Amino acid sequence: MLRIYNTLTGQKEEFKPIVEGKIGMYVCGNTVYDFCHIGHARAMISFDVISRILRHLDYDLTYVRNITDVDDKIIKRAAENGELPSDLTERMIEAQQEDEKALGNLPPDREPKATEFMQEIINMIKTLVDKGFAYQGDSGDVFYRASRFTDYGKLNNRKLEEMLAGARVEVTESKEHPADFVLWKPVKEGEVHWDSPWGKGRPGWHIECSAMSTNCLGDHFDIHGGGPDLKFPHHENEIAQSEAVTGKDYVNYWMHCGAVRVNNEKMSKSLGNFFTIREVLKLYNPEVLRYLMVSSHYRSPIDYSDQSLNDAKVALERLYNALRDQSCSEIPESSDYRTRFTAALNDDFNTPVALSVLFDLVRDLNKAKTESAELAETLAAELTNLASVLGLLYQDADYFLKNGTFDAEGISADDIEKLIEERKQARKDKNFSRSDEIRDLLAEKGIELLDSREGTSWTRK
Repeated sequence: MLRIYNTLTGQKEEFKPIVEGKIGMYVCGNTVYDFCHIGHARAMISFDVISRILRHLDYDLTYVRNITDVDDKIIKRAAENGELPSDLTERMIEAQQEDEKALGNLPPDREPKATEFMQEIINMIKTLVDKGFAYQGDSGDVFYRASRFTDYGKLNNRKLEEMLAGARVEVTESKEHPADFVLWKPVKEGEVHWDSPWGKGRPGWHIECSAMSTNCLGDHFDIHGGGPDLKFPHHENEIAQSEAVTGKDYVNYWMHCGAVRVNNEKMSKSLGNFFTIREVLKLYNPEVLRYLMVSSHYRSPIDYSDQSLNDAKVALERLYNALRDQSCSEIPESSDYRTRFTAALNDDFNTPVALSVLFDLVRDLNKAKTESAELAETLAAELTNLASVLGLLYQDADYFLKNGTFDAEGISADDIEKLIEERKQARKDKNFSRSDEIRDLLAEKGIELLDSREGTSWTRK
């Protein structure tokens, strides 16, 4: 029985899909004006893992994650770059897809862009105006009347006035109430725009997701997810807009992943602790960053640091060392490991407990290597199969153990192999001082040599 923590109710609930065996899940994607950072990685990996788990549990899942490709930030950045907003967004979409592929994420089933749903957005705003839930102010902006929606605040379990305190809410003379938010903005000179009943302009951010989600999954669907910063105002506003238009419940289960902190501080460019995914992957194998995210429960905050990444690398090395030079047999249909692993996933996608089952497998696999080759092959197959549900252990073991981190000075695997060959020859020539010199040189670079009867292998520390 799958149980999910529902932000809407503040508790774990038995999951009951609207249609038996099927799930519609919408996740708020990125505003594509810059490269993705590690906070984005948290949300992208969390919901990739959740989608994998739902399919592992035999649900027929439709996973939709949008792209916001028209926004104030996009227009500003494109102007700064001296390029068209569409050129900027296409570059950033391509970069995001490259990052996700590197991190082992599977693409969502649908990835709608806001600019592809402009007529649906306009239709939704028109319905809100016709029903009295929206109005055009003196500025030309079309606003949503937040006070008209009696359930406003139900996602955050707070009253309207309480949520306004301390929140970033734009106040203008055109608004009837400070909580009212923009649905349509009039065009400014040189900006991208579309025709509408309220003049040329472009949509506000919140209405985009309401239009894309309901058009992709229907007026009422199972799961809506996103980052922790989206609960208010974005998701609260989505509920208000969507339910005012359709007269139906919008979403049954709301899911929010935890925040990423850097060395126990909020990530911020002003603090100098802001990292893009690409910056991290210059120094660490992508699976190390993925493991760091998976090793914490999706709702828990993560502390990002060199130490946490190194701990993740060490943990992955333990998994990969168990598979190094180990063949696999067929995957067993059932086992105690699989039962415990699935039970953890059914408990609100508890990946830390699921990982503990993998380490139990590693312990037994290492023991079986000296006792039963047949059992070792079965356990290795089980380990790789269960890990794949989390998107882990997708690399060749030997490759990962040699490339868990990347030397900032640029020492390559080829350079390491050449030095190992030189050391081998030095030992043959009984030039042990040179042999030790090479070992020490590699150790300074974070390379550990492992000598055995079969030869010398190596890993990055």
